[in-house]
Amino acid sequence: MAETIFATGAAQDIMSVLANKDARVAWQDKLMAEYPEDTILASKLNIPGPIKNNDQLEHLFATGVAQLAQLFPATALKTETTWHKPTGPEAFWVVDMPVAEAKQIAVQFEDDFALGRLFDVDALTATTQERPLSRQDLGFAARRCLICGRPAKDCARSRRHSVAELQANISQRYFDYFKDGGHGTN
Repeated sequence: MAETIFATGAAQDIMSVLANKDARVAWQDKLMAEYPEDTILASKLNIPGPIKNNDQLEHLFATGVAQLAQLFPATALKTETTWHKPTGPEAFWVVDMPVAEAKQIAVQFEDDFALGRLFDVDALTATTQERPLSRQDLGFAARRCLICGRPAKDCARSRRHSVAELQANISQRYFDYFKDGGHGTN
């Protein structure tokens, strides 16, 4: 059997995932109320299947968030909160910059960092609260599938690839990146 990062962790059911989504929205709403002139960045991992968190996924997340932080001016970050829940690690940043600029940096991270494709970084403000700014809003192409390169939403909707296939791909990306001490190629 191939090496996997999904061998450990507490399996999450759909009710836990939905409850966490509600908690995320409530937290983002709180941040937007406290910082109405700023941009909120909400980062999480795109992880299929019931295992959403374990030591390896936390390591992957921490590495990616550190990489993302390097792309922002140090003076832009006002506050940050990180969740380490069974439903997956998440980070919430309040940044003092226009939402379009923050989203452009997030897309750059998702596209250029070797593990960036495993992340979902939303940029929102009080005015974009109902619909976070998308990649397409800024003229970027839609996300591509990890496995076949088609539009990711199409593959997700049709369930073109099994959870096992997706987890194998994510595990391979993880091991390829960290095999030389975390200095994988971009």
